[in-house]
Amino acid sequence: MIDSNKTVLVTGADGFIGSHLTEHLLAKGYKVRALAQYNSFNNWGWLEGIKSERLEVLCGDVRDSDFCRLLCEGCGTVFHLAALIAIPYSYVAPDSYVDTNIKGSLNMCQAARAASVDRIVVTSTSEVYGTALQVPIAETHPRQPQSPYSATKIGADAIAESFYNAFGLPVVIARPFNTYGPRQSARAIIPTIIGQIAAGERRIKVGDLSPTRDFNYVDDTCRGFIALAEAEGIEGRNINIATGTEISMADTLRLIARLMDADVEYVVDQQRIRPSKSEVRRLCGDNSLITSLTPWRPEVSIEEGLRRTIEWFCDPTNLAKYKTDIYNR
Repeated sequence: MIDSNKTVLVTGADGFIGSHLTEHLLAKGYKVRALAQYNSFNNWGWLEGIKSERLEVLCGDVRDSDFCRLLCEGCGTVFHLAALIAIPYSYVAPDSYVDTNIKGSLNMCQAARAASVDRIVVTSTSEVYGTALQVPIAETHPRQPQSPYSATKIGADAIAESFYNAFGLPVVIARPFNTYGPRQSARAIIPTIIGQIAAGERRIKVGDLSPTRDFNYVDDTCRGFIALAEAEGIEGRNINIATGTEISMADTLRLIARLMDADVEYVVDQQRIRPSKSEVRRLCGDNSLITSLTPWRPEVSIEEGLRRTIEWFCDPTNLAKYKTDIYNR
């Protein structure tokens, strides 16, 4: 489905998942146009270390509709990942999430339609489901906005669905469950734990350790995105990218400590605790739809994925990019 004669666009390419997806696409031989959010430092985020003659990096902002139209010109497949993603910061600055996640997705759908792209894969999140009402969570599960972040992602999904229904835009909504791996923001539980241990801390600051998550290693998530771009006849679908397994935050901490051979204790940091009705207590995804529509299967176990992530974070050059002693919303 991906036309190798056309440019592939990745928005949010300077971020965690976007940079890995860019690498995967380049490895498959595609020409990639990568969007990094404009900043006066001319910094391309995690794209800084990626070099290829087939990579074109543009700086801009999905909140600008005219820029989005320019961005999509000449592109065949679009992976729209650009978003504000930190749940705690959405409590503080919800208006910015509406502008970026909803209006930005509207701009990208309009631009993709104007450019007559072959397919646009819009990135959703398992957070739209809220706390599981039934497990595993299938795509038919009710959507529950338990944070401003998840509310804006529900809105973005609805915009994408409306463009498919109203205009025939070839949209596929990819809904990855909790992705982890090298380069992830320190706001997330896995890099928070690894970073503190790697920095020599023995009293690890954490939030609520009772919720469960369905963790996807980033390579599996990227392969899922590409599988959804390549599959025929799946336009208009919402499709989970999930392992179908779950692990508690507490067990995740214990597993990381064992893999790092670290004798640690945890301390609950109140600023990391979500409002009680906002905390998503349980996430475990049903991956039967994606496995029926594509060849994709999860390949990296949680233990192997954590080993790779630990190895990356324990490199002093990588660890130096993180402020492990400061809570990052």
